[in-house]
Amino acid sequence: MIALIAERKDEIVALCRKHNVRQLDVFGSAATGAFDPETSDLDFVVDLGEYDNAVHRRYLDLIADLEDLLGYSVHMTTSPSIRNPYFRQSVEEQRELIYEMRDRKAAA
Repeated sequence: MIALIAERKDEIVALCRKHNVRQLDVFGSAATGAFDPETSDLDFVVDLGEYDNAVHRRYLDLIADLEDLLGYSVHMTTSPSIRNPYFRQSVEEQRELIYEMRDRKAAA
């Protein structure tokens, strides 16, 4: 995990709590060490829990808040939306846990 994410982890956790996130993982160059500050973006896998009427707003607001906080373009996906088996395998091999909610209490 790149230093930027590690250094801002408490603030990322606060955003996860604000948007009622169940789990947030980073993957891609920010997880593998290939991150280039000049050209890279930040890739996340999010679990927003139950898909209620506000889920789309929470998803988009989380992306915007992460971009504001971290200063980079954020690409976000959910595990169920990854249909390509090769991409899914790559994400599973790279992903690093940033935040996980347990029993309505957050454990970061």
